[in-house]
Amino acid sequence: MHAIFPNWQVPSNIHAFTTTRWGGVSVAPFDSFNLGDHVDDEKSAVKINRTLLVEKFNLPQTPLFLTQTHSTDVIQLPYSGSNFNADAVYTRQPNQVCSVMTADCLPVLFTTRQGNEVAAAHAGWRGLCDGVLEKTVKCFKAQAQDIIVWLGPAIGPNAFQVGGEVVEQFIGFDPIAETAFRTDPSLQGKYLGNLYQIATQRLNKLGITDISGGNHCTFNEKDLFFSYRRDRKTGRMASVIWFD
Repeated sequence: MHAIFPNWQVPSNIHAFTTTRWGGVSVAPFDSFNLGDHVDDEKSAVKINRTLLVEKFNLPQTPLFLTQTHSTDVIQLPYSGSNFNADAVYTRQPNQVCSVMTADCLPVLFTTRQGNEVAAAHAGWRGLCDGVLEKTVKCFKAQAQDIIVWLGPAIGPNAFQVGGEVVEQFIGFDPIAETAFRTDPSLQGKYLGNLYQIATQRLNKLGITDISGGNHCTFNEKDLFFSYRRDRKTGRMASVIWFD
């Protein structure tokens, strides 16, 4: 199976990756490893793909697939509720699989130097701006200096075009965010934003400095990734983490 694996230094009991668009059974425009059941793909194909996710990557269980709404809500595993509306998931128990789905938004995976806590967060610009990373970190027992983070594949700084109102919202939260935006030379009144840089700023502010990843662009790497901004009707990748 195709996947992108974090380039981080973590305990050997930590398992993490982001899927690519390849390795499943969905047909165009969801070709082929679409894991989202809310994008008008055939339900039967998504079900097969989710089974393949568990089998091919040796997951200890089927992940809890969140209903992501660009919120800052975090679900803690194991979870016995019926409301899956959340944009992050955390656990301090082994073999509990944390997973989020993306197709341009930033997937952020967390663990600790002790290898006994993990989390996954879906950071679209709204969730990132509103504090989904901060809410996720609050779940951790570990100190900030012992938390390790990987920034998975997201839309890159040359493709994430936004209006001035988005820039203002980020700067309103933290003025340093201004450094993560630049004027878009191709369209007056528009800006290009760097989600990786903003996430790093937010994490640094919490005291987290062991951060890797941030070297892909889902929009420009069509051969590897789904991209909602590029294609609109498209699939979803999953970013997954657990420990044993």
